[in-house]
Amino acid sequence: MNEIADMSNQTSFNPRELGRALRAERRALGLTQRALAESAGYRRQTIVDLEAGRNVSVQTLFAALSALGKGLRLMDARPDPDQLSSLLDAPDED
Repeated sequence: MNEIADMSNQTSFNPRELGRALRAERRALGLTQRALAESAGYRRQTIVDLEAGRNVSVQTLFAALSALGKGLRLMDARPDPDQLSSLLDAPDED
């Protein structure tokens, strides 16, 4: 299973996880870092930085996502009441 599939149910990423997911998607599409960089209008080093979870601009992130044919969706990452209740009511293990 690829990294994108592994992360598909995750609602939030830290920069390093997001970079790994972007790298996995780029590879799944058969793109090199250079090809993605050219398509996004940036240098290859910028894609290296993005995939490593380093600080890049929001414009850079959106350009790379667009070049991959992807977007960004904001989701509520807070657990719903049923999830919270099940976490709080979990039986103690001895």
